[in-house]
Amino acid sequence: MPILTIESTCDETAAAVIAANGSVLGDAIATQETLHEQFRGVVPEVAARAHVERILPVIDTAIRRASVTPNDLDAIAVADRPGLAGSLLVGVVAAKTLSVAWNKPLVTVNHLHAHLYACQLSSESTVYPCIGLVVSGGHTSLYLCHGPLELKYLGGTIDDAAGEAFDKVAAMLQLDFPGGPAVSKLAATGNRKAHSFPRSLIHDPKDDFSFSGLKTAVRYAIVGPGQQDFSKVSLSPQVKADLCASFEAAVVDVLVSKAERAVKRHQVKRLIVGGGVAANRYLREMLTKSANTNDYQIVIAPPEWCTDNAVMGALALEKIARGEFASLDLDITPGLQRGF
Repeated sequence: MPILTIESTCDETAAAVIAANGSVLGDAIATQETLHEQFRGVVPEVAARAHVERILPVIDTAIRRASVTPNDLDAIAVADRPGLAGSLLVGVVAAKTLSVAWNKPLVTVNHLHAHLYACQLSSESTVYPCIGLVVSGGHTSLYLCHGPLELKYLGGTIDDAAGEAFDKVAAMLQLDFPGGPAVSKLAATGNRKAHSFPRSLIHDPKDDFSFSGLKTAVRYAIVGPGQQDFSKVSLSPQVKADLCASFEAAVVDVLVSKAERAVKRHQVKRLIVGGGVAANRYLREMLTKSANTNDYQIVIAPPEWCTDNAVMGALALEKIARGEFASLDLDITPGLQRGF
């Protein structure tokens, strides 16, 4: 029997109906880009209110597209960690309510683990054991994955995540929101060696990341120290493209180097990559090049499953197979803690 999966960790309201074999019977997603565009970033309170308005229509759409009824469902799964507190609450409360109303068991999903599971969903054979790299707006993390539910946290960002840095740089350059695609588009026409931006922690043997210093370096390249009014700075399209290209190259160099080193150190032959930034074309190219050069397999989630979605909530099927269900008194866990 299929399951209903719900995703509301940040600013995407999504639901999907997943068959027992992992195939997608129907899904729906409501974005909030236009709501947050004026702020050039996600506003938690705005996101939570938008989830409240959209959660039931999105769930209803996914169920109708799957041509199933609530009686056909085997369980209800929801991402309960990590994410924005208000956004998480909307999804969890909806899942609890439907669990009671429809008399269906409840399953919780770790949002970051689900991003990696999207790689398994797109693969014909098992991707485990492997190193898992999650690169998104709020998280940059490395895992040693022995199975879909056996993940050991190796390290992550100690300040800004890669996706957050993309958004901040886009805001400084007065680019469109969301910033990641806007920066990437300009970077494709720029000179990646125009600016020598820092590759923080690239030689550090630990698996942690830091992009705050890189963001600051880009700021100084745009306005110099002290000045903060980016709207008064006039840059030519080529200068902007060079800044984007050099910034993107710095981020990608660090991500590829850290992932490659983790693969070698743990003596696995596969790297899986998920999260919104995993849709970045240059990152995908350089990860693939590294895998080919160093003789390990690379599996990157399909672009449509990189950004937040409910399909990757199919990870719940693995927990159902083990009989791991949640009680109705479950609570959300907004922040990322080491070990998750």
